[in-house]
Amino acid sequence: MSIQATTHLNFRGDARQALGFYHGVFGGAANIVSYRDAGNVRNPSDADHVMWGLVAADSGFRVMAYDVPADMPWQQGENAFLVAVEGDTAEEITACWDKLRDGATITQPLTPSQWTPLFGMLKDRFGVNWVLSVANRAAAG
Repeated sequence: MSIQATTHLNFRGDARQALGFYHGVFGGAANIVSYRDAGNVRNPSDADHVMWGLVAADSGFRVMAYDVPADMPWQQGENAFLVAVEGDTAEEITACWDKLRDGATITQPLTPSQWTPLFGMLKDRFGVNWVLSVANRAAAG
């Protein structure tokens, strides 16, 4: 069993450039999935924006990022990050989810998605935004 927390940065149209910059600084592998790639285009202006991005280096550096969809509120510097938690199994993630959701506001229910067996988002009772998912080792490269 393994659970890993990663800083998840939020952008509006700049996630690809930011991930490229961090990749240049820290090295490793950069993986990016657009809303079009995932078949999740709700607004045509978001199609080529980043739905899921990760820079992971052998040094242990990891950062994730995405472009907040156009139909969701976003102001630069406000809600600038999420805490992303990945686990190896659905059981691990479900156990964390069940505890975090106490007093939380569910943003995206914990359900299967196109890119991972389980994915969910919530704002905990302290106002911290969390993303929980089962690690997709194929996507993480």
